[in-house]
Amino acid sequence: MLPNTQVQQLLDVIEASTHTGLRDRALLGTLAYTFARIGAVVNLKVQDYYPSGKRFFLRFKEKGGKEKELPVHHKLEELLDEYLKATGLGNEPSSLLFPAALGKTGKLSRRPLVRTDAADMLKRRLKQAGLPAHYSPHSFRATGITNFLENDGTLEAAQRIAGHADSRTTKLYDRRGQKVLLEDMERIRY
Repeated sequence: MLPNTQVQQLLDVIEASTHTGLRDRALLGTLAYTFARIGAVVNLKVQDYYPSGKRFFLRFKEKGGKEKELPVHHKLEELLDEYLKATGLGNEPSSLLFPAALGKTGKLSRRPLVRTDAADMLKRRLKQAGLPAHYSPHSFRATGITNFLENDGTLEAAQRIAGHADSRTTKLYDRRGQKVLLEDMERIRY
């Protein structure tokens, strides 16, 4: 699980001057704000990010062919809007939302970005931010669920957002009980 401050540090260090930088920020923001599985994120199409009234939604195709629609957090909406505008992908609804890069040009191809490519990108971005490299795209699920619950979200809502069929699965991602505070450790006296 990434500490909350490290999620923001990671997003802040990614430059917004290239299409791949914008894509990486938007992709990692999607992981952070939706608790989605990396497979569902890399398979998103531009049309899966859509307006409904005054809000935007993301439509994920999850394991077992299930679909899940989530309202988009306002910070994620900013990341996605900036990315789609700069890259021109907003005009290509049937294109992949997060395509692979064209080598090291900073530009995007129209080839799919696969899960392993996204995991490798995360490792590069963690190194760039000076953060531990042991995190994976899946770490964002535990981080997001724990953050949500720490901020008074309910287990039932976390279950719906994560797309878990059983709340016991959602509880496995709750890391609140693993936090040991320094003041707790200082209670040990010899």
